Amino acid sequence: MKAGSGTLIINIMSEGKAESYEGVYQCTARNERGAAISNNIVVRPSRSPLWTKEKLEPITLRNGQSLVLPCRPPIGLPPAIIFWMDNSFQRLPQSERVSQGLNGDLYFSNVLPEDTREDYICYARFNHTQTIQQKQPISVKVLSVDELNDTIAANLSDTEFYGAKSSRERPPTFLTPEGSKSTKEELRGNVLSLECIAEGLPTPIIYWTKEDGILPPNRTFYRNFKKTLQITQVSEADSGNYQCIAKNTLGTIHHTISVTVKAAPYWIMAPQNLVLSPGENGTLICSANGDPKPRINWLMNGVPIEITPDDPSRKIDGDIIIFSNVQERSSAVYQCNASNEYGYLLANAFVNVLAEPPRILTPENTLYQVIANRPAMLDCAFFGSPLPTIEWFKGAKGSALHEDIYVLHENGTLEIPVAQKDSTGTYTCVARNKLGMAKNEVHLEVKDPTRIIKQPEYAVVQRGSTVSFECKVKHDHTLVPTVTWLKDNNELPNDERFSVDGDQLVVTDVGDHDSGTYTCVANTTLDMVSASAVLSVVAPTPTPAPIYDVPNPPFDLELTDQQDKSVQLSWTPGDDNNSPITKFIIEYEDAMHEAGLWHHQAEVSGTQTTAELKLSPFVNYSFRVLAVNSIGRSLPSEASEQYLTKAAEPDNNPTAVEGLGSEPDNLVITWKPLNGFESNGPGLQYKVSWRQKDGDDEWTSVVVANVSKYIVSGTPTFVPYLIKVQALNDVGFAPEPAVVLGHSGEDLPMVAPGNVHVNVVNSTLAEVHWDPVPLKSIRGHLQGYRIYYWKASQRNRRHLEKKILTFQGSKTHGMLPGLEPFSHYTLNVRVVNGKGEGPASPDRVFHTPEGVPSAPSSLKIVNPTLDSLTLEWDPPSHPNGILTEYTLKYQPINSTHELGPLVDLKIPANKTRWTLKNLNFSTRYKFYLSAHTAAGLGSQITEEAMTTVDEAGILPPDVGAGKGKEEWRKEIVNGSRSRNFYGLKGLMPGTAYKVRVGAAGASGSVSAEGVFETGPAMASRQVDIATQGWFIGLMCAVALLILILLIVCFIRRNKGGKYPVKEKEDAHADPEIQPMKEDDGTFGEYSDAEDHKPLKKGSRTPSDRTVKKEDSDDSLVDYGEGVNGQFNEDGSFIGQYSGKKEKEPAEGNESSEAPSPVNAMNSFV
Repeated sequence: MKAGSGTLIINIMSEGKAESYEGVYQCTARNERGAAISNNIVVRPSRSPLWTKEKLEPITLRNGQSLVLPCRPPIGLPPAIIFWMDNSFQRLPQSERVSQGLNGDLYFSNVLPEDTREDYICYARFNHTQTIQQKQPISVKVLSVDELNDTIAANLSDTEFYGAKSSRERPPTFLTPEGSKSTKEELRGNVLSLECIAEGLPTPIIYWTKEDGILPPNRTFYRNFKKTLQITQVSEADSGNYQCIAKNTLGTIHHTISVTVKAAPYWIMAPQNLVLSPGENGTLICSANGDPKPRINWLMNGVPIEITPDDPSRKIDGDIIIFSNVQERSSAVYQCNASNEYGYLLANAFVNVLAEPPRILTPENTLYQVIANRPAMLDCAFFGSPLPTIEWFKGAKGSALHEDIYVLHENGTLEIPVAQKDSTGTYTCVARNKLGMAKNEVHLEVKDPTRIIKQPEYAVVQRGSTVSFECKVKHDHTLVPTVTWLKDNNELPNDERFSVDGDQLVVTDVGDHDSGTYTCVANTTLDMVSASAVLSVVAPTPTPAPIYDVPNPPFDLELTDQQDKSVQLSWTPGDDNNSPITKFIIEYEDAMHEAGLWHHQAEVSGTQTTAELKLSPFVNYSFRVLAVNSIGRSLPSEASEQYLTKAAEPDNNPTAVEGLGSEPDNLVITWKPLNGFESNGPGLQYKVSWRQKDGDDEWTSVVVANVSKYIVSGTPTFVPYLIKVQALNDVGFAPEPAVVLGHSGEDLPMVAPGNVHVNVVNSTLAEVHWDPVPLKSIRGHLQGYRIYYWKASQRNRRHLEKKILTFQGSKTHGMLPGLEPFSHYTLNVRVVNGKGEGPASPDRVFHTPEGVPSAPSSLKIVNPTLDSLTLEWDPPSHPNGILTEYTLKYQPINSTHELGPLVDLKIPANKTRWTLKNLNFSTRYKFYLSAHTAAGLGSQITEEAMTTVDEAGILPPDVGAGKGKEEWRKEIVNGSRSRNFYGLKGLMPGTAYKVRVGAAGASGSVSAEGVFETGPAMASRQVDIATQGWFIGLMCAVALLILILLIVCFIRRNKGGKYPVKEKEDAHADPEIQPMKEDDGTFGEYSDAEDHKPLKKGSRTPSDRTVKKEDSDDSLVDYGEGVNGQFNEDGSFIGQYSGKKEKEPAEGNESSEAPSPVNAMNSFV
């Protein structure tokens, strides 16, 4: 403990851990007169615990969804301050969409792709220990629609998901608090914080209201983008229901928070020290309030009073201790403890029983000096027990001073309200009690006031001239004044141009910067006076140009002919500044009701200088006048003297009178009160009268003041009342008010609608009829009828989604749209009034008939072949009945995107796969698939697909058969999934061709063959190059050269023998899938030496329609220009060109006629 005091010092740095000093401390001070105790002092060490280890999984969600990132900080002492940052210690931006809640969690009303990040980190700062703890980072990824589809495609099968969409717009729902209602308790004097955070798309906006009241304007603050409502210094009047409203373009949601303000104990009257003399009486009062009501416990010298020795002079009565006929042994220190569950108060009161004669503590012969006409205070501090009485005397033989002229204060001070020169003299203070008397003399001197009898005057001087200000002071001859000059309320500049000569201030060589206000201040030890003048510095112009400006303010305002409701105002116009005054504006101030606020009174012509003004009763008027010219308004004049008109009865009654019940057994009468100006007199009150409309009762009346609402209790439920509110004041009543019709409070309806029946109109619409409820059973204003209906669910009966439709007024039927076909529904009907809903009618069950189904959920084409396509589909997601069959329609699409004839098929309902055969190869088809129920044909789903040429068909007999080998022509086609056809140009009409298509990749190569025949030649207006003689000769020469080369190659390969077909058949069991060489991508043994030449990119047939050979490592183009070369079964050439369509002998050679330039376009896969 600190020496010489009661301070306890705990040095944690050198005397152990802080935890060892944790506890409750109380200080007790004792002497022989008693013991006083302090409030309990709680000592607790600060704590900043670490976050518990936890595994945080990455969060992946769709664009537009809501999200809550939990913080859950460790519990420290004092509580931590929470904030969210990233890895770079940058605070995360917050907005109406993203914000931190009071619990530290981070709320997203809806997420956007830019919210994707891996470092959402919650930090907890413990200020007392100056530490910051960090939670593990949270990773959030927001998927856009494309990303979501890619993710789903990689993880789900086709039957699980059929494409993702971004979250649709939705009405708000609350993330916190949950439900539609919650409660909140707060202590009196604290800050009330209410929070509502909503999710939705678009982002909701939050509004706050208080039911049956308004939010206190000076204590209400909005935080966190209006998601948090704070009210400071809350009191019991702030209890009630607060409603937060979340709203966006799709809807509104409400949440009601019931606030209860509790209170720790607070003093109404704390016990005060008592000084009593033996035999006197006294009381100790300990009055405290709180919610709940605090308990009062008395202690004496720190010990509960119940266990202290009995004292016959002391009686305890709750929060009062009554002392009677006390003795010196009754001295003690009493403690009053007021406590409830929220806190406690402790106060010490010293009861001192003394027997002391009077003592005067003010020093003797104290001299007081005051200025005449000011108050004088003469002190007489005293002490004694019993409490002495004080008397004052003036002079040696003067009589006691009485309170008709003087004021005698309880502390013994004598006040002379207005001291005059004759108040100078000696005053004696006398203190008496039954043990003795004491007196003391003091002296008073009254001085003349200091005055400035010659004030400095306003001056306008030219630059470079000299100006002087004079200030003559008169003062009491016993006081010494000090005169000081100021410029603009500051000391004079330190400049030799400024000099003070006696009573004058002289400024030489005046410049523009010398303009300003000069003040003369005269000080004495008792008073101070001042006077000011303005110096204006102008240019030395001989005749200044006229200045056009707003008028100067009028002056010399005077009120005459003062009547009860009128007065005459006159004034003197100011300078018009070279622009004639067009009008005067008169304004008034009501100093009694709206001090400082000026209102428009009247306007008069610019030629008038008087006005007759109409006045209202009981208004303390002041007037001012403004002058107006073509330039603008002048400044207002000085205010006139005040004029208080006489009071009169009110002219008007309150407006907006209404009568509505807030409870079933009351009537709440409200009105818009009169303002002070309308009151017309003091004591404004309201006479509220009411009676039942349909009864013979007399009017019941009550007079209230300073309110705008009156509640009539004990009324019948929902009964019409006649209401009127009349104003009155101390003078009389306002005119008879108008009568208003109101109703007492509503209650919930008692009867459910009867005879409810349902007519099903179609598969999605039903009509409901019911009988109206008797008006008496509604017990309120009929607002309509409300239908609750829901679809029966066999899977989840506990979580039925009920829908509500409300029909306004007294309608007895309504339509239920949007029903699902082939479904079971249940409904009931309730009547609705202003209080709420009545009981539900008995449930009625109805069934909707079958409807047409929705389109099949999916349609895809698998296993395309040369002449067939297989369709697979999923049934409709909404069959709306029992499926009876499927209808499949399809039609071909030609190269110009024209649609062919439509084929219609009926497929059994139990099928979800169908193969179409005998289709045209290399042809695109469009398919239309729809489902049937008994109600008819549903919506259709469409798809397109194409047959392929991947499979080798059966070779037509003897097409281009021959023993000779023809050269294959090769063309490169770049691989692409989106391209499954290629056009071959330069073919001859009416000619059969054989084509081989190969594909090579990292895993190997495959090939397939096919046969086709070009159509007959068509007449053309253009000159056919194939009919030109020079071209035919050139082609023949080329064909001859190719034939010679092939013969040479054949001889070299076979050394003069025949090609071993049998060996080839044994070596290649399936010639249709000849492998390609891994090194160059060509087919088996059928490439010639020229196949290894590089192919120039973008090569095409030259314009002279000759064929140039260009090799490639991965193309079959070189094996035949027109795909008209034929192979035997063993892969050898049997012919190259064919000029005729009809069959030739098996051993005959094909014609060597050059190919026709007529193009034949075919598509291949």
